[in-house]
Amino acid sequence: MMRLEQLNEMSASEFINQLGGVFEHSSWVAERAEPYRPFSSFQSLYDKMVEIVKTASENEKLKLIRMHPHLGTNAKVTDFSQKEQKHAGLNELTEDEHNHLMLLNKEYMDKFGFPFVMAVRGKTKQDIYRTIKERLKNNYRTEFEQALEEIKKIAMFRLQEIINGGEMISMTNNKERVMYYGKGDVFAYRTNLKPLTGIRTIPESSFSGRNNIIFGVNVKIAVGGAKLLTSFTEGDNSLVVATDSMKNFIQRHLASYTGTTIEGFLKYVATSFLKKYSHIETISLIGEEIPFETTFTLSDGNITASDLVFKRSRNEYSFATLNMVRRENDSIDIIDQYSGISDLQLIKVSGNSFVGFIRDEYTTLPEDTNRPLFVYLNIKWKYKNIEDSFGDNPEYYVAAEQIRDIATSVFHETETLSIQHLIYLIGCRILERFPQLQEINFESQNHTWDKIVEEIPGSQGKVYTEPRPPYGFQCFTVTQEDLQHKMLSAEIQYKGALR
Repeated sequence: MMRLEQLNEMSASEFINQLGGVFEHSSWVAERAEPYRPFSSFQSLYDKMVEIVKTASENEKLKLIRMHPHLGTNAKVTDFSQKEQKHAGLNELTEDEHNHLMLLNKEYMDKFGFPFVMAVRGKTKQDIYRTIKERLKNNYRTEFEQALEEIKKIAMFRLQEIINGGEMISMTNNKERVMYYGKGDVFAYRTNLKPLTGIRTIPESSFSGRNNIIFGVNVKIAVGGAKLLTSFTEGDNSLVVATDSMKNFIQRHLASYTGTTIEGFLKYVATSFLKKYSHIETISLIGEEIPFETTFTLSDGNITASDLVFKRSRNEYSFATLNMVRRENDSIDIIDQYSGISDLQLIKVSGNSFVGFIRDEYTTLPEDTNRPLFVYLNIKWKYKNIEDSFGDNPEYYVAAEQIRDIATSVFHETETLSIQHLIYLIGCRILERFPQLQEINFESQNHTWDKIVEEIPGSQGKVYTEPRPPYGFQCFTVTQEDLQHKMLSAEIQYKGALR
């Protein structure tokens, strides 16, 4: 790609050579546009080229249309056409599909005297079949004008590939704009997904795998790319993948997913989506587990777990996030990935204190040496090697159930001085058990109950109610460096005690 300034400054022959293919085999458009240099923007250049076609003679317009190849042809075509048809999947047609398209092309050519032209960027072969059948119903004049409209779209896509995209989106003073769209609450349920097995067990948890008899997930998808700009600025939907199509894409890909985890499913969807829609540059996915609990049934006089009936859970749930990007060389890379557990609500009825905090004229909270502590926890973890997160090698996969069990175990065994200290200790324990993790992120909230009845005769119990609406919260990241520091401090204390 090049910048507009370069086009403005090059010789006339170089200008025509660079832009001669924007309109298929019709360099005369670039020749007539060249004297109008310098162009102030991408849009001014594009508008001038479109104006030249619009004011051309009827015969020139017809020749321009006829320069376009038949879609799906095996004949040699320009690099632009080859790339456009490839991205629409026209190079992967079966023999029957190819023959069917060629028949439709011939029917169209016989009726109108020029080839069927369609801007196929972002389209599927099904879209192409449907469109050509619909347009065969039109009259000559309607199709003549429609073909020119499609050629204008094709020219815009090609010009965008030649000129640096920054020229087109510089309306924000070259700052990176926010530009994406997507679909939320895409619910999908799969029965009898491949079980998750081979998990490395830890002392704090009995978890060893998931049967995945029911695999439920709620997905949110967002996509972006510079070529989507005109969908916002001009209402041009030619490159818009409908969000309803995104929903269908996600749900149907759950049927073909052969992995075992939400993390792996998100990677499968993101990679497949970017391969399908070549103009999309970025994709972000959030997948939230829809949890179901085991129920029990009486079988041959014994209580056993049912493999048929499950109970929808309203408790904590696992989640994962994934961001991927298409590079300039068309490679697809993972930018970042997180796994997590959300809305883990734990209460410890005693063994918690909160003392020694600043007391001044604004302080009304009394110190408490033994209080119940009700915490809400959102915990995210990041792997050193992102590939470990997808579950393909289960020995390195960290399950949300294991993180939950570590949190409850540490909470149980700790004389809790504060929520801040609690989450630090939980984070260190997680990293100690799973050295393949890079960091642990916490978002915690204090929802400790308000005391109503202090003493009940003959009982150690007390009566509480829901806390007042304002709540305290904490955010903290625990790293491998924190764990090493904690272990070193413990070693120094231990050696000091031996002296």
